[in-house]
Amino acid sequence: MAIVITVAQQKGGAGKTTLAANLAVAFALAGRRVVVLDIDPQRSLARWHGLRSRHAGAVAVALSEAAGWRLAAEVDKLGRAHDVVVIDSPPQIDTDAKLAIRAASLVLVPVQPSPPDLWAAEGTLKLAADERRPVRLLLNRAPASGRLRAGIERDIAGASHPVMAAALGNRIGFASAFALGLGVLETAPKSVAGQEMRALYEELLGYLP
Repeated sequence: MAIVITVAQQKGGAGKTTLAANLAVAFALAGRRVVVLDIDPQRSLARWHGLRSRHAGAVAVALSEAAGWRLAAEVDKLGRAHDVVVIDSPPQIDTDAKLAIRAASLVLVPVQPSPPDLWAAEGTLKLAADERRPVRLLLNRAPASGRLRAGIERDIAGASHPVMAAALGNRIGFASAFALGLGVLETAPKSVAGQEMRALYEELLGYLP
């Protein structure tokens, strides 16, 4: 059965879709059969995937879109045909989000280093706990240092939220790669952004079956 990673966050602008795309590329570059499942009504991940056809050297990543009553069956079907399913969930807790979290091997919640992002993550953390799914917060679009980041890190530690040791910085490389339909490990693997993504991927392997 496939690994299912559900990227979930209620607050918009946290970098959820960019994270999902880069995770898919990281697993595909490692030789896994990967599919992205876009259940966000904005369809940004599907549009990213459509751009990949312009690049002959892009690593293979499949795409699926499903919602509503078809979603659970679609995740099950994709899991039989692929090694990794990466789900970009909608930016609100609705039925589709609940089903995506229920199906997850791991729920990954990107948070920018700001109180509203952390507050918005609480609903997703609770839902993952209710569904008994493993969950990790990920600091995303984070400055290298500063009071705001330090404050959020203290808040996360104080609340005993599970958090990834790896973090992704606020780097143009992620946005540039996404705009091309690629991942940063395809466009700039040796960049700081590429190193951060590789560190995240390697840490994730320790949390996954």
